[in-house]
This record gives sequence, structure tokens and C-alpha cells, in this order.
Amino acid sequence: MKQKILIILFIIISVFAYSQKKQKLFIDTLDNAFDISYYMYNLHGLLPIISPITEPAVGFGATLATVYFIPKKKNDSIRFQMPDIVALAGGLTGNRTWFAGAAYLGFWKQDRIRYRGVGGYGDIKLKYYGNGSDFLNKNPIKFSLNSTFFLQQVMFRISNTRFMLGGKYIFSKSNVTIFDDTDSKWIKPKDISIQNSGFGVIAEYENYDNILSPNKGLRMNINYLQFANFLGSDLNFGRLTTFLHYYIPIIKNKLISGFRLETLFATGDAPFYTKPFVYMRGIPAMRYQGNITTLLETEQLFLVNKRWGIVGFGGIATTYNDKNEEQMPTIWNCGGGFRYLIARQLGLRMGIDLAKSNDDWGIYIIFGSAWIK
Repeated sequence: MKQKILIILFIIISVFAYSQKKQKLFIDTLDNAFDISYYMYNLHGLLPIISPITEPAVGFGATLATVYFIPKKKNDSIRFQMPDIVALAGGLTGNRTWFAGAAYLGFWKQDRIRYRGVGGYGDIKLKYYGNGSDFLNKNPIKFSLNSTFFLQQVMFRISNTRFMLGGKYIFSKSNVTIFDDTDSKWIKPKDISIQNSGFGVIAEYENYDNILSPNKGLRMNINYLQFANFLGSDLNFGRLTTFLHYYIPIIKNKLISGFRLETLFATGDAPFYTKPFVYMRGIPAMRYQGNITTLLETEQLFLVNKRWGIVGFGGIATTYNDKNEEQMPTIWNCGGGFRYLIARQLGLRMGIDLAKSNDDWGIYIIFGSAWIK
């Protein structure tokens, strides 16, 4: 349920939308295989979409959306330009989590400006395992987070380089409902009903050969978000996020290795549900939290032929609490799956992954990179 869904929306529709009317749009004339390259180059129209939700923390479910694509004017110097995307969406999962919202994704001035605007409401049912508490680790608190959310983000490319700088503004108004009153002692009263308003800065370098399914390249990102009273926030706290994603072809056209290094750091008086948590396949959201989280993950893609590939992945992570310097046990994940080259001209892959972690597992529908942010 992260921003990734906005990147994959226009892919899923090709499987369900026009297959009965225009089969030729989805056949690659090079090898007569199923392919959506032609359709993606000619995106337009208002289309319904179904996207699965496979997050272990909220259970299986689905997102229903209506999406409108705004194609760019053709430019001989650019082979493909991402269209702007306008979306209305809503979702429901097995534990009665639901959400609804709207979003606009813009790629302007030949990708010199990237804009993202999101707004919505959700009733998200999760479990809180605490930050290193043995009791909560074994007896998590079940709670519901009712939240109104609003995001504005814009990034600008520096000249003709691969560097981008930008900023973002986030507003949310949230209410927490604890299902068992005896658990209330573990939650600070100020976290029950709160308004958060914060401004952030972003710096990024990216030289991928393919922004959706990289085979080669590096992406480095650092961003800091500060919530403050003078911005309308009830509490003062911040969040620093850094990540590095690197892809390298070990054996040409056969083996592609990917590496992911990420660190999140919370400052100030952050509400419990905003503190960093380990986000990897097979690990439920908010299962492992702390004031600091770090992770290292690798993914190996072996290409069987031009269309099909087998993927294996694994990683380790940990969390820290800076107040008592307490460190949680090492967290791990591993798993595998497959990939299919669904859009040859764009190098875009999709597939399914099965993941296992310390004490849970999950099934994931993957479009593009599993690490898209």
C-alpha cells in the first residue's frame, strides 16, 4: 500500500482490460509472446484496475482503482516518456483494513521535474510489538489507525545530470483505537489523537539503465522530514531516511545481482506508529520497530531465456533504541520466485515471490523492482 502501487497500476490493466478486444496489442511481433510494450507506448484513456494486496500485516485483499493516463507529446530525442497518472483508488483486506484516496503522478519537462500528490483516508488495523519490549513482542497490541493523509512532493533535476533535489510536505490527522483497554498503558495518551504536519528535503542520485526493472545502475537517496509546532503539528519530531540500491550484471544476459542498503532514524517525540520499522518481503509491517533500523538485502536474478527468469533473495536487519542502546535480535528474510519480461521494449519484468522471515511468511506480486520507492 505504499507509493509503489502508483508505478504498477498501468501494467496490471493490460492483463484484464483490452485483451478481449485487441489481442494484437499484447503480442510481440519479435517472438509472438505476450507483451504490453505497444500498449504502454500508447497509454491513454480512463481505465478500471484490480491490484492485489499481499501485505502480511493486514492480510490478503485487493485495490480497485480508476486511472487516467495523460500521454506526453512525441519527441524524437526521447524514446519513451512516462505519462502523467491520475488515480482514484480504494482497497479492502481480510482483517477489515480499508482505505480510499486519490493521487497525481507527474513527469514534467522531459523528466526534469517529478511531482507527486496524494490524499486519502484509511482505517488500518495493525499490531504494535513495542520497541524492544519482551512482553509486547509476545503479546502485541491490536489497534486501529484512522487517518486522513495529504502529501505534496516535487523534485528538480540539476542541469543535465543524474542528481535531483526537492522537497515535500506531509499532513495527517490520526486517531488510534485500542481494542483491549488493558493495553492502553503501553500507549502514550498524546499518541491517541494527533495532528502531524511536516516539511522535508530530498537529495537523490540515480543512473539506472531502466527505472522500473534495473539491470545496471545505482540509486542513492537521502531525505529528512521534520514535523514541528510552527507547521501545525501537535508534536515535534523528525525522520531521516537513507538508502542505496545497486544493480550489476555478473554474467551478461544470464545473472543480474542487486544490493539494497537502508537506514531509518527517528528524532524527537515521534508517535509509536510513525517510528521506523523493518520493511522487507516476508516481514509484516510494524513487526520490528525502533528509533533506528538498518537492513542489507540482496537479490539474484538468473535469466533462463529472454522472457523468463528465476529470482532468489535474502537479507538481514536490526533495530536500535538510542535511549537505552538496546538492540533487537537479528531479523532475516529469504525467498524466491520468478520474473517474466512483460514489456520487452522497456525491459519491464513482473512476477511472484514467496518470502520467509523469522516468524512469518508472505506472497508478493512484483511489478518492476521489488525495491521501488
